[in-house]
Amino acid sequence: MRATFISRRLPQFSQPLNINYGGIMAKHSKAIPTRGLRVADQIQRDLSEIVAFELKDPRVGMITITEVQITADYAHAKVFFTMLSDDKEVIKNTVAGLHKAAGYIRIQLGKRLSIHTLPELHFLHDTSTARGIEMSRLIDIANATRAKDDDEA
Repeated sequence: MRATFISRRLPQFSQPLNINYGGIMAKHSKAIPTRGLRVADQIQRDLSEIVAFELKDPRVGMITITEVQITADYAHAKVFFTMLSDDKEVIKNTVAGLHKAAGYIRIQLGKRLSIHTLPELHFLHDTSTARGIEMSRLIDIANATRAKDDDEA
């Protein structure tokens, strides 16, 4: 008896498949990006608790962690935060305090998470709310000007 093999030709791609989910890039995998998003969400929740309750640096006041973006290999994490104050000096001091405390925060995060690679934290001030407020103000001014022009015509 002779064995017969059927060969199948798999499709060949000229470029590797890249899937982009909110700043997280994965190649050839659909399961990793959703896991990366879940890990980023968990890091965001844990960082919020650590900064609010455990961090004692007086430069870091009341901040809100708005987003965490991690790389596909979990080596780096961008942590975006907002503050009530828009003063440049206060923001600069807060970023300096967070960078100084990044090692402590990372250790505390490692006690809460059980992942193979704990990301290096990079803190960035999120200006999206301030930009949104400014855009809304400009739209209101434009609408008021248009309404005024319509009344005159």
